[in-house]
Amino acid sequence: MSTITVNASRSYQVLIGEGTLQQVGAQIKAIKPLCKAAIVTDDKVANLYLEPVRASLEEQGYAVSVYVFPNGETSKSVTTYIDIVEFLSRSGLHREDLVVALGGGVVGDMAGFAAGTYMRGIDCVQIPTTLLAAVDSSVGGKTGVNLESGKNLLGVFHQPIGVLFDKNTLSTLDQTEMLAGLGECVKYAVLEGGELWDIMNDGITNENIARLVTLSVASKKRIVEADEREGGIRKLLNLGHTFGHAIETLSAYRVPHGIAVVKGIALMAKACVKRDILCASDYRLIIHLVEQYGFDYSCPYTAEELAKAVVSDKKADKEDIDMVVIRKIGDCARKKVPINKIEEFLTC
Repeated sequence: MSTITVNASRSYQVLIGEGTLQQVGAQIKAIKPLCKAAIVTDDKVANLYLEPVRASLEEQGYAVSVYVFPNGETSKSVTTYIDIVEFLSRSGLHREDLVVALGGGVVGDMAGFAAGTYMRGIDCVQIPTTLLAAVDSSVGGKTGVNLESGKNLLGVFHQPIGVLFDKNTLSTLDQTEMLAGLGECVKYAVLEGGELWDIMNDGITNENIARLVTLSVASKKRIVEADEREGGIRKLLNLGHTFGHAIETLSAYRVPHGIAVVKGIALMAKACVKRDILCASDYRLIIHLVEQYGFDYSCPYTAEELAKAVVSDKKADKEDIDMVVIRKIGDCARKKVPINKIEEFLTC
């Protein structure tokens, strides 16, 4: 088992192992005294993993309640959020109790946001069951809910007290879900270069995927520790997300997050080549990596449509958009682009 300690406003450990879901209760008991524990999950994950997690918690003496909502991005809404916090209240949870987020990115965001705002904040443990959640959304404390006008516009920073990942959960993911997670791994590979790039370039196997997760989490840990509340360097983690979020919104979330991020990275890489920020050889390497995993990195929307969607996204800051450009593999940087120049940035 790999252990990574994140030292943010709250210090916690990310445990990456195999066959550990049945030991969740003991792992949580090591960091949280017995209390009421509300498991928040979706109906797809509940069918797969709820019972072993519930049983493990109850065996240790936790009083467990369960909230299940429909799987999918459309559940990442204010309506679902209100329903969760009403459930926490009806279940009698207090400040000393616990929310357990069991699932992918949507579950982690919804449960984390509910925990961060219920009674002004109660503890949360993240148990990611997808590659995307394991390498990205379960770590770092960012939670959020979508509004009609954009993605994650309602949210709070709320660090978990622990993250527990069992790599065996990846065996139940379909191809689209795996690609969604690999999309975030492409992001880390382009940001970091080095071993992360090499693993992705050589090809993911059952033997090296735990190492990929460990390196991705370690990358995010370094950035989160330097800038927990996204005032500066943490914005590098938005590589591919500015245009990726626009694609998600325009598609009514039919394009999964990680796949949208890859489309956003491809758009950014192409724009950077046109502006002599990125060399053509590195651009070809990035596109080759994307193609290697079978991503469709084409964008069905015009530059004008993307620009309009970007302006409504949370990254709009006064008259500028804070974008992440690619200078070379392993070297990315922030660049402010005026709102009225976004379409030009994409097309010139």
